[in-house]
Amino acid sequence: MLARLPEYIDPLHLADKRGELKGQIPISSLDRLADVLFNETGAVAVDLFFGREGRLAKVEGQIEAVLELKCQNCLQAVQWPVKSAVKLGIVTSLDQADRLPEDYEPLLVDEEKILLKSIIEDELLLILPAFPKHKHNCLAHKQGNNKVDFLPNEQQSPTKNPFSILAKLKNTGDL
Repeated sequence: MLARLPEYIDPLHLADKRGELKGQIPISSLDRLADVLFNETGAVAVDLFFGREGRLAKVEGQIEAVLELKCQNCLQAVQWPVKSAVKLGIVTSLDQADRLPEDYEPLLVDEEKILLKSIIEDELLLILPAFPKHKHNCLAHKQGNNKVDFLPNEQQSPTKNPFSILAKLKNTGDL
């Protein structure tokens, strides 16, 4: 086990040595996540085990973080806890990827060393919601310029029916 996570790893070498990576990656270093994040503070806890099962080189473990995403309703911060199991089969070709067991996702390695943060970032992007939003109705009390945009609990005046003129004509027999 390493005290500090390396930037680049050789997954096949780690699998042969039955290596373990345990540590944290700063969220600010995950560039592809920047668009969905409200704030880039904090870190992703990484706990990965590399090994072999027969001919299959594999990575198993979990990642855990609390991300601050942009709510797609109010555009404010929403805390999004993430805890995900990682189960990857290390492959060097698409043919090998097709032969992986069903419960493994492929980790395609075309060079010896790959960025560890890329693996973590891919896993996070796969589990994040397309439209993150608060569990409560965050638009209910949104105020801007001293006015309330939407209050669902207040009684609203009945909307005028655009066909009310036709109803009057029908009742008078003019149709």
